[in-house]
Amino acid sequence: MKIGFIGLGNVGGKLAGSLLRNGCDLTVRDLNEDFVSDFVSRGASSANSAKEMAEKCDVVITCLPSPSACSQVMEAEDGILAGITEGKIWMEMSTTDESEVRRIGELVSAKGALPVDCPVSGGCHRADTANISIFAGCEREAFDRVLPILKKMGRRILHTGVLGTASIQKVITNYLCTVHLAALAEALTTAKVMGMDMNVTYEAIKASSGNSFVHETESQVILNGSRNISFTMDLVLKDVGLFHEVARRNGLSLELAPLMVEIFEDGQKRFGAREYSPNIIRRLEEACDVKVLGKGFPAEMTDDEPEEPGYEVVVPLRSDY
Repeated sequence: MKIGFIGLGNVGGKLAGSLLRNGCDLTVRDLNEDFVSDFVSRGASSANSAKEMAEKCDVVITCLPSPSACSQVMEAEDGILAGITEGKIWMEMSTTDESEVRRIGELVSAKGALPVDCPVSGGCHRADTANISIFAGCEREAFDRVLPILKKMGRRILHTGVLGTASIQKVITNYLCTVHLAALAEALTTAKVMGMDMNVTYEAIKASSGNSFVHETESQVILNGSRNISFTMDLVLKDVGLFHEVARRNGLSLELAPLMVEIFEDGQKRFGAREYSPNIIRRLEEACDVKVLGKGFPAEMTDDEPEEPGYEVVVPLRSDY
């Protein structure tokens, strides 16, 4: 099976790397020619356009920074839709808007191809070792066809239901990460102001009911001072905005989501759109004239778990099929 991959950024490059490492026949494309050259040097092929990729590959994967970027790659004159044909598969691994993925999915289906939205969750460091989790929204027939591919990129593979459901689950989980990060910024700064040892504080939270995945990862790079989690303020705002829009479209008036938008809009205004998201704590550090730092924490997260074969997460008592 020939697999095409468009978008070799922070996450996409690692996912595509897992496919290449696991022996897939891979063709890549990215606006950054250096990224493409690196993959070609490791055995991948390249395509001159998204259309060419869709013509030559059985499966085309997109992993792009925004819904508009994906729409452009799909619908351009030399885009994926111009080249995809019956029996092929489009896999959207970006964090995107469920209504947009369903709209494009209809165009893909009209070509006789199968659309799948399959965003990832668990951090860039886990994408690098194929230990990341993957949600997949599609018909069961399509899921069974793409599952072997997903197993090469991720460990826990969850079929969330029909097309678009994976994108909803993804923005829900990213929203929760944002809330946890904002709360940790307040908690860690308060501990610092109160004279707590920050290494002890880290372990106290980790051992408590207040622990979270975000604490075990992002608190470490906060306390190191690098704040490098390979995720930026603008991406947080995009994801929280997508979550808030999904809720709004369904008649929900939320309280915390608008506050998260306000906090990160302020952070972006102060520190820049491409500032690492954990540096949202700087708003509080500057207000309190402190630096929230510990000792011996890593500058970046690495996955210390061995790479393991992926598997489908089977959900007991599910009622959607």
